[in-house]
Amino acid sequence: MGDGMVSSVTSKADVLPYILSKDSELLRKEPEIAANISQQLQHMGLSTWSQSVIRRLRDATHKLKPKRVIEIGAGIGHRSAWLYDLFTEHTRPERYDLVEQGAKFAVILHRLMTRYKADSWTNIVVGETSSLVAETTAWRAASATGLEVGDSPLALDSDMIIVDSKIENLADSIESLLSLLSDGGVLFTCEPPVPAGDIDENDEEMMKHVNGFNSWIELVTKVQETHYVAFTPLFEGTLVAFLAKN
Repeated sequence: MGDGMVSSVTSKADVLPYILSKDSELLRKEPEIAANISQQLQHMGLSTWSQSVIRRLRDATHKLKPKRVIEIGAGIGHRSAWLYDLFTEHTRPERYDLVEQGAKFAVILHRLMTRYKADSWTNIVVGETSSLVAETTAWRAASATGLEVGDSPLALDSDMIIVDSKIENLADSIESLLSLLSDGGVLFTCEPPVPAGDIDENDEEMMKHVNGFNSWIELVTKVQETHYVAFTPLFEGTLVAFLAKN
């Protein structure tokens, strides 16, 4: 967490409103590489967070100045390109983990990483979030006894974690990833859409959405005992941030 942010707020409760506010120092226009990837998304029939949500996430990142970043659900790198553009012009992290479930997108992410000459501080990780968190937790336990080998699967004590996951996995992913945050670290996600219309209990896909949304509501209710949670409504999406109280 950047020193500038710490000196700009009076208490931990004020941190999220501050970092989620608009940063007038940064350009509003979408970076060129990100804009090109946006066109690719449309051609491939893929979706991502709205430009307004990603821009505000970029603004928050600039204020946080994180040393370790995990991005779950990096896709083909649209949101990542916004962050790479920021890191190129300003302070870059020591470690940036781009996580994708399949190797197909990992190849595209590798090209993006190379384009920004970020090989030395970017890790492209392929795997399921739950498995990767479990492996990282095991690595942490082994490191306490001096038995660890190499780097942890995901960055421990991350200052910033971004979670873009299918709604049926969103709550579980967030709950497990909160354990990887540093003291003062922030987890960001986009609020899932509310299920609409008549619900057919035999429609498996719709029931996944309904059950996933219910799990999301349960998570937000539960974690407010231990975390500050802030919602920032923006055009075509709401950015949500989690920060541990202690």
